[in-house]
Amino acid sequence: MVRRNEFRSDLYYRLNVFPLLLPPLRERRQDIELLVSHFVQVFSRRMGKRIDHVPAETLEAFVSYSWPGNVRELQNLIERAVIRSNNGVLPNTLPKSDVNVATNPPGLALSQDTFEDSTRALILRSLQATEWIIGGPCGAAARLRLRRTTLIAKMKKLGISRPVRRSDI
Repeated sequence: MVRRNEFRSDLYYRLNVFPLLLPPLRERRQDIELLVSHFVQVFSRRMGKRIDHVPAETLEAFVSYSWPGNVRELQNLIERAVIRSNNGVLPNTLPKSDVNVATNPPGLALSQDTFEDSTRALILRSLQATEWIIGGPCGAAARLRLRRTTLIAKMKKLGISRPVRRSDI
């Protein structure tokens, strides 16, 4: 990258004083439980969700998975699992098997839930938790870390509107 002028040579030499060699996650399976715990704590706090339990089967699946995307893949998987969690239990959001991942044609979803379904569910949970307050420091937009206008646009795109209350009739 230095030769192609894609990385500053002075920075390379400063960083190269003490190289850190870290084996891939698949070679550090003993770290997975600690990383899962850390990421669950980070994302549950960020999303305002409480995760009380990670089932043993889920943890075993995480430990036995090959993690081709390394720690970043684990982080993304835990974030997705926290979004999809119900009743304080972290679900296993790994593909059902590595065989399915290898044999599915590109663009074919492995899960019945689409990105839109997950987004819709997350927005609805945030709106319900804030009693349908969209803007302001305690509103759903702030909770989702979105601008108010961005949340409104996403709600329109997904067909989300405030339910009619009996008092409004």
